[in-house]
Amino acid sequence: MLSLRLCCSRSLVISKPFIGFVEKLSLSSRRNVSQSSTRNLCFCAKLLIEPNGLTSSQNHTPHDSPLSGMEEVLGSYVFGKKKATEVAHLVWKHVVQKGDMVIDATCGNGYDTLAMVKMVADESARGCVYAMDIQNDALESASSLLEESLNPNEKELVKLLPMCHSKMDKVVPEASVRLVAFNLGYLPGGDKKIITKPETTLLALEAAKGILMPGGLISLVVYVGHPGGWAESETVHTFASKLPVNNWVCCKFQMLNRPWAPILVLLFKR
Repeated sequence: MLSLRLCCSRSLVISKPFIGFVEKLSLSSRRNVSQSSTRNLCFCAKLLIEPNGLTSSQNHTPHDSPLSGMEEVLGSYVFGKKKATEVAHLVWKHVVQKGDMVIDATCGNGYDTLAMVKMVADESARGCVYAMDIQNDALESASSLLEESLNPNEKELVKLLPMCHSKMDKVVPEASVRLVAFNLGYLPGGDKKIITKPETTLLALEAAKGILMPGGLISLVVYVGHPGGWAESETVHTFASKLPVNNWVCCKFQMLNRPWAPILVLLFKR
C-alpha cells in the first residue's frame, strides 16, 4: 500500500489533467483487481489540508505547483515501476534548470551527484553542484565515478567537499540553491556503523531551508532498515510538519506494507 501525504496551504488547486490521472488510476486499479485474483493493488492518498481546502479549477494551474507534470512519475511509483530514488530523480528534473546551483548533501558513491551535473550543465559552463560527505571512502568513490562519466567542462561544475552537511550554509549563499538532496542512512558498500544521525540531519535541514531559493526543493530518501533509521525518519517528519503552510508544500511517499522500504520526502518551497 502506498500512502501519499501532502501538507499544503489553505487551498490546493488540482488541474484537470491530474484529476483525470487519478480517475484513470482508480478505474485501472479496479479493472486489474477484477481480472486477476493474484494481483491486488491498494492505493491510499491522504491530503492533509484545512476543511475547505480541496478545489479544482479549469482555468488556473499554478506554475509553481510541484504537481505539474507529475502524473507519469506518480503512476510509475504506484505500480511498482520506479524505486524511491528513481522517482526522486524524476522530480528533480521538474524543478532543476540549466545553470542552477544544487547540493548533494550526502554524496555517497556519487550517483546522485552525477545526475545533478547532467541536469545543471549547459553550453556556457554555468551551474554548480556541491557534493559533500564526511567519509573519505565516499568522496573517493564519487570522484572516481565522476572522472569516468563526465567531460572536462562538466567536471569543472562539481565541488567535492569533505564536510558535514549540517554546515552547508557556510559554503553557499542564502536563497541561491534550487535543490538540496539527501540520502539518509549509511554508505552503500561501506561501514554500516557510520550513519547519518537525527541531530545533524535536523541541523542540515535548517541550513537547507535558509539557502533554498523560492521554487526550490529539498529531497530526502530516508532509509529505515538499520538501527536509528526510524528515529531519523521521525525527525524529518516532525521538521516538515512544522514548516509554514503558506510557504511550503510537503509530501511523503511511503509503502505501507513494506516497512523497511525507503521513504521519499519532498519539501517544495513556494
